[in-house]
Amino acid sequence: MSDRHGAAQADKTAQLRAIIRSHKRWDVIFGIVGLVAMSVGILTLAALFAQMAIDGFPRLSVEFFTNFPSRRAGQAGILSAWVGSLLVMLVTAVFAIPVGIAGAIYLEEYARRSWLTDIIEINITNLAGVPSIVYGLLALGLFVYTFGFGQSVLSAGLTLALLILPIVIVATREALRAIPQMVREGAYACGATKWQVCSDHLIPYGLPGILTGVIIGLSRAIGETAPIITIGALTFIAFLPPPPFAGDAGAFDWLFSPFTVMPIQIFNWTSRPDPAFHANAAAASLVLVLLTLGMNALAIWLRYRLRKSIKW
Repeated sequence: MSDRHGAAQADKTAQLRAIIRSHKRWDVIFGIVGLVAMSVGILTLAALFAQMAIDGFPRLSVEFFTNFPSRRAGQAGILSAWVGSLLVMLVTAVFAIPVGIAGAIYLEEYARRSWLTDIIEINITNLAGVPSIVYGLLALGLFVYTFGFGQSVLSAGLTLALLILPIVIVATREALRAIPQMVREGAYACGATKWQVCSDHLIPYGLPGILTGVIIGLSRAIGETAPIITIGALTFIAFLPPPPFAGDAGAFDWLFSPFTVMPIQIFNWTSRPDPAFHANAAAASLVLVLLTLGMNALAIWLRYRLRKSIKW
């Protein structure tokens, strides 16, 4: 009887070991497939970046950053493009950051659970996946024609602010949710108001995640082309917006000035048959990629530094 029981136990053990070996085999296969897929993506990206750097690096010079676009490839530069990109990003940040953070704080800390807040949250989540051209069409009808802002820096900045607003809201809400509930309870126990809890505890503790979401949103906006083309960004512009209080210009006249941005300038150069303009496009693309990588690196560094300084 004991021999039969021992044999049955040995069979179960053998079956269990076979199942474990089978699962480990599939784990190894999946790991290899994942490594190959990741390697293909990284190597493709590295090859494209290397080719872009080889074609564009010889064109990088001080004159390339200080010259306006020209019909002669050797004299063409990106002055109006990078200045326009900075001004558009300034308007985008001024509108998107405070509105996005305030909206996230309201939804997470102030708003009561109801069908209305559920609809708002669903729409915010869905808006994060809407194609950017839809925002361009919305801005064309709203900012350009209805409000009369025209094809200006202000219209472009507001368009990109709408584009990244869901990203800022979602990132801020996730940062607030990551804060332990005991922080809120401890502050309320000491007599703090809801606003004091938010301003003195939740926002400082959630700042790493909030800044990460903001910078990632801005790095996405700086490379957008479709909504900027839709609202009428110029492909060739040889002047800069008027500085504040320069001559007859007012403090905010530059907001209503025509503009171009880096992606539009790159698109203009790549559409020309002359290979010299393609080299210019590669150089401008290299600048844009390095700027985007720098913004993402800044987000990682800020998150690391701020998390080290937080003491629960």
